[in-house]
Amino acid sequence: MHNELDRPLVGVTCGIRESSFAKWTMDAVILPSTYTSAIERAGGIPVLIPPSDFSTSILDKINAIVIAGGPDIAPSEYGEVPYLATASYYPKQDSSEGALIQEALDRDMPMLCVCRGMQLLSIIHGGKLHQHLDNTPGFEGHGSYDGQSSEHIVNTVDGSKISSLMGSQIIVNSTHHQGVSDAGSLIVTAYADHDGLIEAVERPDLKFCIGVQWHPERIGKNHDILYSELIKSARS
Repeated sequence: MHNELDRPLVGVTCGIRESSFAKWTMDAVILPSTYTSAIERAGGIPVLIPPSDFSTSILDKINAIVIAGGPDIAPSEYGEVPYLATASYYPKQDSSEGALIQEALDRDMPMLCVCRGMQLLSIIHGGKLHQHLDNTPGFEGHGSYDGQSSEHIVNTVDGSKISSLMGSQIIVNSTHHQGVSDAGSLIVTAYADHDGLIEAVERPDLKFCIGVQWHPERIGKNHDILYSELIKSARS
C-alpha cells in the first residue's frame, strides 16, 4: 500500500460519445471504469484525457499514460480506404491520441497502449492494420468482437519485457475485429498461438513502452502487473 501522496498521476485517454447522463442524453466523456480501477489498484491516480486540440499539454502534469481501447482508427491514418462504407470513425480522437503518443515517446514517458492504443502506436511507427479479421485470410474467427469476448493463448518472445513480466504463454481475452498486420519499427513481442496475429509490441529503447492487443484491465489478477510496472516506471 502506497501513501496517497506517493501515487503517480496516470493519464488515460477516453472518448466523447452520446450517452445517458442522469436523466439527459448528451455527449459525455466516457471510459470503462476497469481502466481507472486497474490504475488505482496499481498505485496510481487516474486522470482522464478526452480528445482535444491541446491534449499534449497534460503531459507536463502527469507521470505516465495509458492509451485506452476504443473505436476503429480511420484507415486514412495508414494510407487505406475503409473496408465498409458504413464504418464510423472519430478523427479528432485519432489525432488527439496520436499526438499524445508521439509526445510521450519523445519524452520517454512510461506508456501502456491497450487494444486500439496498440494499433495506433503501431501506425505511428509506420505500421498498418487488418481492417476486419473475419475477412482476412488466415485470421477468420480469430476471436469475439462486437460486444462479445472470448479467450485464447498468446506466446511471448524470449527476452522481451512482456515475457519477463508474464511468462512464455498467457491466456488473454479477445474483443477486437481489427488487428496489427505490420508493427512498423516496433519490436513484436507476442503472437496469438492459434493464428499468429501480432498481440504485443514494445520499444525496448524506452523506459516503459508496451502495447497489447488484449484488455489486461478486464482480467486483473496476473495481468495487473502491466499496470503495476507502468506505475513503477513512473516512480523511477
